[in-house]
Amino acid sequence: MVDGLGIGDVGNIVLKDRQHLSQDGLIIVVLAMDAATGEIVSGPEIISRGFVYVRESENLMEEMKDIIRIELSKLEENHVTDWAVIKLTIKDTLKDFLSKKNRRNPMVLPIILEV
Repeated sequence: MVDGLGIGDVGNIVLKDRQHLSQDGLIIVVLAMDAATGEIVSGPEIISRGFVYVRESENLMEEMKDIIRIELSKLEENHVTDWAVIKLTIKDTLKDFLSKKNRRNPMVLPIILEV
């Protein structure tokens, strides 16, 4: 968790994030939105690093995509196009689902591409 490049240059927050990543992994959610309408054009695609082996957990990955699609459709119905709200919704939804499903809490990083 320590990079060894310097002494005292890594703060407590950085060390805490590194510990969190090493224990629970990372989930990246990528989706593309139409800049004019706010509609989802493609995705969500899920990338897992240090959380689960994707080929052995395809059902879990599909469940996560389905849950994200449901939440995104709710946001579309309410005409929510604010990226911060969408990202927060994705993060909270996945964290709740994964903590209930397998009692792990990976770091969730939503990425929204504007097309």
